[in-house]
Amino acid sequence: MPPELDSGGALKPKPFTFAGFAMKKLFLLPLVAMFVAFCGSVSAQTVDANAPDQLIKTVTQQVLDEIKSDQKIQAGDINKITELVNQKILPYTDFTRTTRLVMGRNWNSATPEQQKQIVEQFKMLLIRTYSGALAQVRNQTVQYKPFRASPDDTDVVVRSVVMNNGSPVELDYRLYKTAQGWRVYDINVLGAWLIQAYQQQFNEQISQNGVAGLLQFLTQRNQQLASGKAS
Repeated sequence: MPPELDSGGALKPKPFTFAGFAMKKLFLLPLVAMFVAFCGSVSAQTVDANAPDQLIKTVTQQVLDEIKSDQKIQAGDINKITELVNQKILPYTDFTRTTRLVMGRNWNSATPEQQKQIVEQFKMLLIRTYSGALAQVRNQTVQYKPFRASPDDTDVVVRSVVMNNGSPVELDYRLYKTAQGWRVYDINVLGAWLIQAYQQQFNEQISQNGVAGLLQFLTQRNQQLASGKAS
């Protein structure tokens, strides 16, 4: 099927959903947690990036506390949220790795500049799409399952359950080991891994319109969300 064009002849973006799930509200709080769970102030307590389970526990609690005390974040202030993510997310995550795995072999078809722009646009898409969930953070608590890993493991999963008004929501973090410590690069929400969820949609865009088409799609979607015109 040929791609849809708008009245000006430009590629018409399709609605971007999380793995096509209709019940998007189920994913709001956990998906936002991927970004904001690592963007709070870390000055009050030292974060040990060499212990993956402690990294998740410490920073998540700090950020939950910060969200509950910050009215701008609770109101969904996109500038405030973006500022927090850009300042604090980088030490604990590898979103370039996330994007590369989502794109698969298509990553190598992109120029270095395209790769950089796609990473930024994808990150902004997720922030804009799910920033409203921050206003819902009130009395949620996080329970962690026993962490199991060998000393020589380089890729691990930290499993948790977010209790939202008594309803459990599974939220797992996948991390890999670097010379600078552990980095989060994927999350599992109710059995759906973020990377897997977006692979099909990215591949469809690239198959139809190439890497440039994917970048255009992400950019246009962010423009729609920024202007409040996205459905």
